[in-house]
Amino acid sequence: MLLTRRFLPPMSLLCAFEAAARHQSFTAAATELHLTQSAVSRQIRALEERLETELFVRERQTVRLSPAGQAYAQEIRGALMRISSATLGFRANPRGGSLNLAILPTFGTRWLAPRLPQFFEAHPGITINLTTRLSQFDFQLEAVDAAIHFGLPQWPGAELAFLMSETVVPACSPALAAQHGFAQPEDLLRAPLLHLASRPDAWQRWLSVHHVLLQESQGMLFDQFATAAQAAIVGVGVALLPRFLIERELAQGDLVCALPEVPEMESAERYYLAWPTSRDNYPPLQSFKDWLQQAAQDFMRESAGR
Repeated sequence: MLLTRRFLPPMSLLCAFEAAARHQSFTAAATELHLTQSAVSRQIRALEERLETELFVRERQTVRLSPAGQAYAQEIRGALMRISSATLGFRANPRGGSLNLAILPTFGTRWLAPRLPQFFEAHPGITINLTTRLSQFDFQLEAVDAAIHFGLPQWPGAELAFLMSETVVPACSPALAAQHGFAQPEDLLRAPLLHLASRPDAWQRWLSVHHVLLQESQGMLFDQFATAAQAAIVGVGVALLPRFLIERELAQGDLVCALPEVPEMESAERYYLAWPTSRDNYPPLQSFKDWLQQAAQDFMRESAGR
């Protein structure tokens, strides 16, 4: 720890640098930090002397980050965000710990959220803070401890734990199904196909499995399952959706399987929990990972038995 402290600049210098780097201005940083412009300039110069390199290129009345400054700012910003998040989490729950979890919107609301009371009952000292992310991100730049990932088991700089697979079904409104009288996979091409931005080739793969060629992606594009499912409910088109995320709509009759006699297809991708290697030994993450994997296994067994 003593060796680490030798290379740890004072927090005041780091905060001044981060603000100046973000604004690309010593004056704007001074306003944000309630300091004078000369005070910020002195702090930046003191940090540069510690690092023995220039972080900014000074040109007349303007400043811009040097290449070294850009790389350092990225690292420092992520570190300060993690410190801030850790402090906020501790103040909210000083007797336990907090976990900042990035979730996929529909998975989070439909599958994870209803099960969280079970986790809190087993781990009353842990707080979980949820944020939405639709795609992969750099853990070093986000105040996030872990994330729900759907896709292949690949996330640069992160560890992955398998959760579960899914099957997808072409779903539409009862009225649309009656209108088109779908009987074979190729019949779906008579109706608009609803596409998800996160799975742009999903329909192409599904149709290919059933030996149907999709020449062009007709239909609307959505960024979330919830909006795609709602569009299917009102009869806009046919959406290819994970069955376990639309069980309620199927049970209520808002949606039907467009081709109930055609076997459901298992997605090539899977659900995973992802986290940065630096958080491997973080107790709240370990507790949540163990619980989540068990909850996913129980769910898969229940689904197989239906």
